[in-house]
Amino acid sequence: MTSSDPTTLPDPWHSLHELLAAMDAEIEQVYAERGIEGVRPRFAYPLIRLAHTGPLTIRELATSLGRSHSAVSQTVAALRKEGLVTSEPGPDARTRRIGLTERGRSLVPFLEAEWRATHATVAELDSEIPYAMTAVVEEVRRALERRPMRQRILHHLVEPPR
Repeated sequence: MTSSDPTTLPDPWHSLHELLAAMDAEIEQVYAERGIEGVRPRFAYPLIRLAHTGPLTIRELATSLGRSHSAVSQTVAALRKEGLVTSEPGPDARTRRIGLTERGRSLVPFLEAEWRATHATVAELDSEIPYAMTAVVEEVRRALERRPMRQRILHHLVEPPR
């Protein structure tokens, strides 16, 4: 244990996580106002993709979304729990093919409309603030390409004596 608790200092990530959670909560509220229960904003991307591609394995879906296998596997489990996707045996014993249920398919037109409206909203927000969120995210990504997060952390890391 170190001499002081570093978690008592302000967390630089807190406001970003809080903002993203609040934005997701507002999207969920749009769903609820339309009578769409059990659907979270993170479901839209895989449901829309599956509607356009047809059934995919979790690995194929993860690759097509640019997400980790683990994250997509967790999302698929939640989608299955809500009755939005099916899971059938894949080409071998280790894989499962994920497809839309009738309920999942019926939500896609609304989710596509919400997706477009959300993107228009982000563009609107970008025009209202001095530093566009999308530009800031891109600049952070470029900075991390020049010098990865791991290297930056290691530069500042002072390990306690063993």
